[in-house]
Amino acid sequence: MKKRLLLGLLMSVQFMFAQKTSADLLITNATIYTVNQNFDTAEAMAVKSGKIIAVGKTADLVKKYKATKTINAEGKFVYPGFYDAHAHFYSYGMNLQTVNLRGTQSYQEVLDKVVAFQKEKKSNFIQGRGWDQNDWEVKEFPTRKELDNLFPDTPVVLTRIDGHALLANSKALALAGITKDTKVEGGQIEVKNGELTGILVDNPMELVYQIIPKPTKEIQTQALKDAQKVMFDYGLTTINEAGLDRDIIELIDTLQQRNELDINIYAMVTATQDNVDLFTQLGVYSTDKLNVRSFKFMGDGALGSRGACLHKEYSDMPKHFGALLSPIADIKKLAKQIADSDYQMNAHAIGDSTNTVLLNIYKEVLKDKPNRRWKIEHAQIMQEQDFDAFSSNIIPSVQPTHATSDMYWAEQRVGKERIKNSYAYKKMLDKAGIIALGTDFPIEEVNPMYTFYAAVARKDLKNFPEGGFQSENALTREQALKGMTIWAAYSNFEENEKGSLEVGKWADFTIFDNDLLTEDIDAIPYVKAANTFIKGKQVK
Repeated sequence: MKKRLLLGLLMSVQFMFAQKTSADLLITNATIYTVNQNFDTAEAMAVKSGKIIAVGKTADLVKKYKATKTINAEGKFVYPGFYDAHAHFYSYGMNLQTVNLRGTQSYQEVLDKVVAFQKEKKSNFIQGRGWDQNDWEVKEFPTRKELDNLFPDTPVVLTRIDGHALLANSKALALAGITKDTKVEGGQIEVKNGELTGILVDNPMELVYQIIPKPTKEIQTQALKDAQKVMFDYGLTTINEAGLDRDIIELIDTLQQRNELDINIYAMVTATQDNVDLFTQLGVYSTDKLNVRSFKFMGDGALGSRGACLHKEYSDMPKHFGALLSPIADIKKLAKQIADSDYQMNAHAIGDSTNTVLLNIYKEVLKDKPNRRWKIEHAQIMQEQDFDAFSSNIIPSVQPTHATSDMYWAEQRVGKERIKNSYAYKKMLDKAGIIALGTDFPIEEVNPMYTFYAAVARKDLKNFPEGGFQSENALTREQALKGMTIWAAYSNFEENEKGSLEVGKWADFTIFDNDLLTEDIDAIPYVKAANTFIKGKQVK
């Protein structure tokens, strides 16, 4: 009798397990911010073949699923994998192979770093990026004189942090064929006292970039892998890469197909005429990791280097307005060509004049074309009347840390009145109903916690200013989280596959020890990702 009861009990247990659904991964005892339509939270999540198959209570999912791997989150907090809606992933990786000049406090510190780099690398062409004269005691562009003394026979090219100005020594200028009489539309070759200073702004920079030795495929591959590691450490799972040519897109695709690169890339193709002709003919290209369906167009330069195009003169430089980088007729023609394809147009627009031009062109070419989701990238300086152009079809894509980096000097550039409609993210959100958030790294730091903090607190890492910079344009924590997840996904046409933790979507998520929705706001910049997952695979 006892044997029969025992046998029956064993069969019952086996039957119970037999009825369980198999899963690859089960997360239990967590606080999961699904970021679904109702902004629901859950306790557990099951994953199979890289996709979410269930979200719910721990007790229910443990009863229903038998997983190859179970992670007891022990009360930790789970968020959809973060997007960076505007960044330069490949450039960031390449910068890791050159002199890092971020955070330098003087030109002398720049020179010291270049000297130290050259002692180690012994390069025959020195490159660096990241200097910002606005961070120095003497807030003026540096000159080539010191570089010429240190490196008379080695070309040196040091790009400003925003990528819109560079300093080149005489050797590099000579190799590029640049003299004080060289003329290039859409930028500036700085000349003082009849001599080249070494500073180039916007379009003339291409003359120097053309003579930089091309990196090998091995260096490019290492750059992409190095950049990916940094992304995963911060909990980023999708990067909107703002400007690539075909060769790097194809390299990314190859590495992803070989499973040598896991990061998701939304690739904006650099909007040269040749690229637009080619890719509109090729059509949209999408895999599980790569999405190629947009063009990155450069409208103007940066505010810091006074290349942003303004309606009225710069407040700190009379008779200087910045410049559009292309004639309006050419912009309109290109936009029309893109509008007639399945591609998006994502336009860099910093100055208020550039924003007016691009928004008007967008409205014209997208008339009777709903659900195109074109983006204005940056949208830093705006006219009051131009905010009305934003919608779910013309989306603002902004970088909150630009506001907290620029706030020390931006008003000097544009004055007391124009600054009121600058970095106005809440006003844009109210008009568009959606906003995508990024960093523009390597111009800013990669860390998405800085994005969240700058968007919500409107303060920098020194907790300045008290009360926040133009705090009327702060986002709520929920809005900031959406801007880094589901809204960014929507702006990429990816809302049905990523951006929230829902059944049927890819299991891209990040686990944190802290709750971003309730943690002391001034502690947010120091919150670190504990684990990062892409398609159910743990990558950190």
